[in-house]
Amino acid sequence: MLELLQNLQVTLLHTGYAKLGPEWDFDNVISPFIRLFYVTKGSATVHHSNKTFHTKEGHMYLIPSYTYNRYKSTPYHEQYYISIFEEVLSGPSIFNMRTFAYEVPLQEGDELLFKRLVKMYPERKIVNSDPKSYVHRPQELMAQNRQNAQTNTSRFLETQGILYVLLSRFVKNVVPNRTDQSNDYRFANVLRYISENLHTQLRVQDLARLCHLNTDHFSRLFLQECGIRPLKYIQTRRIERAQLLLWTTNQTLEEIAHKVGMGNFSYFSKTFKKITGTTPGKYRKQQKITP
Repeated sequence: MLELLQNLQVTLLHTGYAKLGPEWDFDNVISPFIRLFYVTKGSATVHHSNKTFHTKEGHMYLIPSYTYNRYKSTPYHEQYYISIFEEVLSGPSIFNMRTFAYEVPLQEGDELLFKRLVKMYPERKIVNSDPKSYVHRPQELMAQNRQNAQTNTSRFLETQGILYVLLSRFVKNVVPNRTDQSNDYRFANVLRYISENLHTQLRVQDLARLCHLNTDHFSRLFLQECGIRPLKYIQTRRIERAQLLLWTTNQTLEEIAHKVGMGNFSYFSKTFKKITGTTPGKYRKQQKITP
């Protein structure tokens, strides 16, 4: 887990303050970034990760990237919000390790951190609360962050510090027993290997060999530990990577299909639609919609 966190890079995309009424009612939302918000007034209902959260004033909420969620105001609420692009230099998402809470009470000073980001980046607010109409300018926003790091190092470091502090509020500091540590270590290596080799052919028997297990036993343990079968997990990760490339690059659909290890474009397109509900081309167009 420590190695994973040391490889974690976070980038601020959006931040702002919103007053949301009954129109804040959306289903089938899957964002390629982490969403974090703090409720200051009113209430809302948020569903994700097989849980339902009835938001409370003075509490912060976290929605992991690439997580199906739906939400609505009940009937009105106000929130500070932040969206964060997560990149792990080596290995799976930090959320694969299952060590995060999704609802936590605000700690002393946290509200000031939200307000500070909003003051620092007034141009990063989301104009239209409909997820399909977000100003998805990842390349431009990340380029601005890189320029910020070069021209205003203190502001860049302050931004990074605020993001890490707020994310730290959701970490569960639970020490697993020895058996769980062994399984976590083995499967963390497998998840890292999958993440680093999505562009290649990945076979379950090869993954099992990494754990020194036979294929059947490995598949059962993987399902038990990760809640999904190995091939389904690989397929899902390929499509998540494709979504990221569609969202952040101008590469052709065929190039992206090859980069995620799905050289057969027809199979790639069919699988993409099965998992996301839309085709790769339509998904890319949706991300370019502006208010």
